Amino acid sequence: MSNVQVLPLLEPDAAEVAPCCPPLTERTFSAEEAEVAARMFKALGDPVRLRLFSAVASHEGGEACVCDISDVGVSQPTVSHHLKKLKDAGLLTSERRGTWVYYRVQPSVLAAMGQLLTTAAGT
Repeated sequence: MSNVQVLPLLEPDAAEVAPCCPPLTERTFSAEEAEVAARMFKALGDPVRLRLFSAVASHEGGEACVCDISDVGVSQPTVSHHLKKLKDAGLLTSERRGTWVYYRVQPSVLAAMGQLLTTAAGT
């Protein structure tokens, strides 16, 4: 008999989402907001990083082991380098489990990026 228990995934509360920046049409970014947004978009500006981000975001359960997402046309050390860049930009979080590292896209990051690219309400 197994002690494995399936736990429900909690949906993020929209009120908890702290967007990095206002929607582009709402107002001009402050210098700090522009730095945060530029760091995220710069990290996603590389095709390999974008594929890795997509692989993690679309993986079953919303997280992926580095061993599951290495088939992007570059070597494993390069995959690790790109995942670190995505993590440094605040797009991914990671957790070491034994010898493997598991990556997850924070739901609030996707929501914040979506809000950034949305027009202000009512326009």
